[in-house]
Amino acid sequence: MLEWTSDTWGKLMGPYGSGENVPMLLQQLMQEYNQETADELFQEYLFHQNTIYTVTYAAVPYLAKMARLTKDPEVQRHLFITCGIIEASRDKNDSMPYPTAWAELAEDVGASICEDIYSGYIEAIRDIASLSEEVVTHTALAPIDDMEKRYILIADSAFRGSNKVANMLLTFTAGDEYIAVCQECDQEVYLWPNEEDGHIQAFAQDPVFEEEQQAQIVIPASQYLDADQAMLADQVMAIGEQGLARHLPYLAGETNCPSCGVNIPIWQALLSIFD
Repeated sequence: MLEWTSDTWGKLMGPYGSGENVPMLLQQLMQEYNQETADELFQEYLFHQNTIYTVTYAAVPYLAKMARLTKDPEVQRHLFITCGIIEASRDKNDSMPYPTAWAELAEDVGASICEDIYSGYIEAIRDIASLSEEVVTHTALAPIDDMEKRYILIADSAFRGSNKVANMLLTFTAGDEYIAVCQECDQEVYLWPNEEDGHIQAFAQDPVFEEEQQAQIVIPASQYLDADQAMLADQVMAIGEQGLARHLPYLAGETNCPSCGVNIPIWQALLSIFD
């Protein structure tokens, strides 16, 4: 981990400038975890508009350490989610010693420091990923809503290397609609769940603005043939996320494109947005 006293922190960048204040905020959290401080750290220094920064990589090992050491399941959940969202936003290429975008930083602080920061991040992600079973078990027993459970599933997917799945769930966190793209005609397909029974229908236009349009039936999958689908389904059941449990067979199913009529596998059409 990058030492607290290293002047490299001031050369690392976040969404709004230098990361020189990040060590102070991390120290405060390690001494006494405070949600307001954690939110400030995440929103002002580590993450913005699905983008992570050089200072983010240096901070994650400390967040992972806090997640491993805390005895508070709620704090552990929050740190698990935070690191999961960060990992979902990383352009994964572990064959490189550090991201190619860091070339200018490497010239400033040295390639060896960049390599140390990046390898420390990768190790920290492995550490916090090892908490998945514990976090899922605690979450299943906790009095929390489906939204927070979905964020746990997002983080778990990211830690497993399923970035497209993680980002799809992160984009449609509320689960009140999903948007796919037909790979035949390149038109959007709006997938709307029925609130009463969870059945999903497909539309050519957003039903909020075009109420008078014909819906296409979505045929749910009878089994999960895709490895990511099967793993997600297992985790959904383990954590007790009821909304996604109803939706997932439809998201893994098929429908006729409302625009061109071609049969489309919905899962691929959903994930293609995140290529």
